Amino acid sequence: MKKVLFLPLLKMPSGHHQVAEALMDILERRTTNICYKKIDLLSYTNELLEKVVTGTYLKWIRYAPETYNMAYKHLFYEPPVHSFKWYHHVFAKKMEHLVKEENPDLIICTHGFPSYLLSQLKAKGKCDVPIINVYTDFFINNLWGKEEIDFHFLPSEEVKKGLRAQSEIPLQNMMVTGIPVHEEITKTRTFKHPGNRNILIAGGSSGLGNIMDFYNDLKDARHFHYFVLCGKNQKLYEEIKGWELQHVTPIPYISSRTEMNELYERVDAIVTKPGGITVSEALRKNLPIFVHSALPGQEEVNLRYLTERNLVQELKADQSLESQLQAVLQDADKMSTLYNAIAAYHKEIEAQTPEELLAVVNWILGEKQTIGLHA
Repeated sequence: MKKVLFLPLLKMPSGHHQVAEALMDILERRTTNICYKKIDLLSYTNELLEKVVTGTYLKWIRYAPETYNMAYKHLFYEPPVHSFKWYHHVFAKKMEHLVKEENPDLIICTHGFPSYLLSQLKAKGKCDVPIINVYTDFFINNLWGKEEIDFHFLPSEEVKKGLRAQSEIPLQNMMVTGIPVHEEITKTRTFKHPGNRNILIAGGSSGLGNIMDFYNDLKDARHFHYFVLCGKNQKLYEEIKGWELQHVTPIPYISSRTEMNELYERVDAIVTKPGGITVSEALRKNLPIFVHSALPGQEEVNLRYLTERNLVQELKADQSLESQLQAVLQDADKMSTLYNAIAAYHKEIEAQTPEELLAVVNWILGEKQTIGLHA
């Protein structure tokens, strides 16, 4: 039996894990002779280290977002990453040991750090396992391994062109897949007409992100019905429930993707942060997207791309939430521009079905199956 190893990073819930789980489910439903396994390298290296890194990260973006943003851009976005020698002593050997211990036939990276380490090992002839990079944001930071990676699942045609311009990667080793989302988030929802009344508000459930002012706006709102996803923030759920407002419905943590899909089907727009997964799910459902805030680092870069493509509307903190929603949702021209942008984004995607993703995996694993790669 062949094995496919998925490598996100950290144990905390994140888009890296969601994308890995979405792909694992797609593949597991369609294969019987392949084993799929997901491992976090930091936990594999040291459980305490993973907890410390996770705690430090959460505190950093909560209490010092400006310095985190500066550090992120300096290390991973603006200048190229030349060397992480201080990582090598701890992690490179662990990655090499992990690969030998698991002996996978294919590795799928959903985070840049494992991809970087594996690319270094491959460059030194210490790893010969095929690797797929699956990007979970609408850009590629400089940490990801590139030339040594065998295949790339890319979020957009723009990113594909940029990667091609910056590297020697053959076009046949790249495919625009969008950011993969779980199959239970279906494509069945059709475009709705402007003027509908149900709004989903997501984000802020972890206490991160500047959204509380918008929540307070809901007390005086009257034109829409608001469904507020509170996640595991029980305090927020109880507070909103205590308002006893007919037009505001707090929703506790949803673990079922089927329930989440049904909620998407009920609403006419979403207010959220520009995380790769949530935005990709909303785009899959053809939902107008309004962004209330962005975490420093990845989300700020995502927001720049999404606003330039007219895929999201950025909300202003000094204006009421409802007036800004009305200004877009009740304007036929703005809605037409928005829907055209969503349609253009979907048109770029080269792998429109799960079977096309499976074909790439089978091709890399050496199965007797051809794939229709776009040159």
